[in-house]
Amino acid sequence: MNELMDPVRLVVACHGGRGHTGRLAAAVRQGAQDVTGTDVVAVEVDKITPEQWFQLDEADAVIFGAPTYMGSASAAFHQFAEASSRRWLTRRWQDKLAAGFTNSGAKAGDKSGTLAYFTTLAAQHGMVWINLGLRSGWCSANGSEYDLNRLGFSHGAAAQSNVDEEPALMHKADLETAEYLGRRVATYARVIAAGKRALAL
Repeated sequence: MNELMDPVRLVVACHGGRGHTGRLAAAVRQGAQDVTGTDVVAVEVDKITPEQWFQLDEADAVIFGAPTYMGSASAAFHQFAEASSRRWLTRRWQDKLAAGFTNSGAKAGDKSGTLAYFTTLAAQHGMVWINLGLRSGWCSANGSEYDLNRLGFSHGAAAQSNVDEEPALMHKADLETAEYLGRRVATYARVIAAGKRALAL
């Protein structure tokens, strides 16, 4: 393959919780895979292996995901974040692209707390944050609950799942918003990788 067409590497690093956030992660991966020239790897952060830490180190972009519990990311994700401090010491993730997604039972559910936590984690690592890049949906008389970004979050993709329903019943618009985020990050990763290679010529 031509050097300018080499695949970019994207990792979706997620704690799946009760399965709803895991399904959201699958939608993010699908969106990223839709972008030609993108290799996507899934990492379950509560089961992370040494090889997967290396995949994170080598990635062009990392998309963080976790359910929102009590106004922040789950404890399993926090444990992963604390374990990443070795990378922080060596600046191993410096200048990688980063983004995030989360899910909770309530429409708002303090999901902004989790997305802000992800942005702070990324900033401490020196990463470059990619926001959702969508206007709020479902906020006018002509709007619909099937609009992308129906819940109106800007820092990342946010989903709502009824606490008494299975992941299979997650809202279509939330899954499509997650796919959009995956495509957006993968597209920017391709642009940045091509730009770096062009400047090195």
